[in-house]
Amino acid sequence: MHENNPFARLPEAATFTLTSATISAGEPWPVAQMSGAAVPGGADVSPHLAWGGAPGGTKSYAVTVYDPDAPTGSGFWHWAVANIPADVTELAEGAGSEDGALLPDGAVQLPNDARVSRFFGAAPPAGHGAHRYFVVVHALDVPHLDIPAEGTPAYLGFLMFGHVLGRAVLTVTAETPAG
Repeated sequence: MHENNPFARLPEAATFTLTSATISAGEPWPVAQMSGAAVPGGADVSPHLAWGGAPGGTKSYAVTVYDPDAPTGSGFWHWAVANIPADVTELAEGAGSEDGALLPDGAVQLPNDARVSRFFGAAPPAGHGAHRYFVVVHALDVPHLDIPAEGTPAYLGFLMFGHVLGRAVLTVTAETPAG
């Protein structure tokens, strides 16, 4: 597996704590967080996330889920949420549903690389090996990013550049056996 790091060319940022009742660092995604379109039992349910200890001066958060190992040349964005208020430090499991009803007021859920504005579960190609999924909460020094609802996760990353005070990261995995 290529050891590409999606943060290697970005400015360093403080770290803070990210925990989950759904996922554990270094462990495989549970089946509910796998793609319902491609994996038996998959349900495209976003994981529970809770964070704390963000750097002082944090005025909002963004959440992203990214697979740098997807065979696309550009990875695969599974979920991106911007404009989470600074007083929010937890997202319930399933907050990434299509209606976004469990997201905090003001948050915007962007279309992912499947072009749906919701969490899109993991579905690495059969036999491609283990993929890493970076689940990240970004602490930002601005209360709001001016990103349109149809903006892309990559555009969100561009808008966050220079505003990231800290990153809390959980990396999980998924693999679909060949045959």
